[in-house]
Amino acid sequence: MEDHETRLKRLRMRSWHRGIKEMDLILGGFADTEMAALTVDELNAHEIMMCENDHDLYQWVSGQSPVPEELSEAIARIRVHFLKTK
Repeated sequence: MEDHETRLKRLRMRSWHRGIKEMDLILGGFADTEMAALTVDELNAHEIMMCENDHDLYQWVSGQSPVPEELSEAIARIRVHFLKTK
């Protein structure tokens, strides 16, 4: 079983190495500044969200498509970070 710090490092790496550059910047920036403060439950939800397709994630984060209910909290955290950095 991986410890918390190893999990954060793994998720940070996944955040910076996505399929499209826009999501690298959005998720990587979030990982660098916000992810360490997430609770275990929030981190679990974030990890589930990370399994989604980059094009869908971009549409949800940018507000171009409705967010699935089960991902709404994780996407909302990313969106707040995204809007702060624009």
